[in-house]
Amino acid sequence: MEIDYSTIKVIGFDADDTLWVNETYFREAEEKVGQLLSHYETPNKIDQELFRMEIKNLPTYGYGVKGFVLSMIELALELSNGKVSSHVIGKILEIGKDMINKPIELLDDVENVLKSLSKNYKLIVATKGDLLDQERKLEKSGLLHYFHHIEVLSEKHDKNYKRLLAHLDINPSEFLMIGNSLKSDILPLVSIGAKAIHVPFHTTWQHEKVSEDLTKNQNFQTKARLIQVLEFLKLK
Repeated sequence: MEIDYSTIKVIGFDADDTLWVNETYFREAEEKVGQLLSHYETPNKIDQELFRMEIKNLPTYGYGVKGFVLSMIELALELSNGKVSSHVIGKILEIGKDMINKPIELLDDVENVLKSLSKNYKLIVATKGDLLDQERKLEKSGLLHYFHHIEVLSEKHDKNYKRLLAHLDINPSEFLMIGNSLKSDILPLVSIGAKAIHVPFHTTWQHEKVSEDLTKNQNFQTKARLIQVLEFLKLK
């Protein structure tokens, strides 16, 4: 079915791995903690167990670096039967602080795209993660002035998006979401009658992956690069 994009008035952007690099730093941190705990388990097993720990802790800690660090510490205690040294715990905390203090690395063409789109549409950010961390990244990014509204969601489910659009008095048929996660940024929007454009990032957290069956017959666009959104919407 052909999608009518001419009705769009508001465009929402995911933040992490759509506007700037994020997931790459988590992969680097996983490698570091695997090395720190390598005398307790193999790196592959540590990676699997860390993912299990993160998923177990999501209802308590939510998304973001702080919850990730707490999960790494809990895993270290579990794998060592409580014998992990304070030195290793300190190293894990250093990994987390380093992640939080990373400079913001904007993805290709982000500012050009926002500048062009802001002339014709209202732009908002709809992201998830730790509120303080996301606010800090937006401030450091230099992109804040392009957005009319910033929303940090605890989850990105249909009901969360419905509540957000209702709060902002946006009709779903007039809303377009752009993001890198099919699970969080694309499929929930399609299900509530909004439009969505998927711009994949080169690495995806396991929790954000979906099977091909879930994407079959779903009406959304995929673009390899963010700049192609302008061409698609007939903007230069």
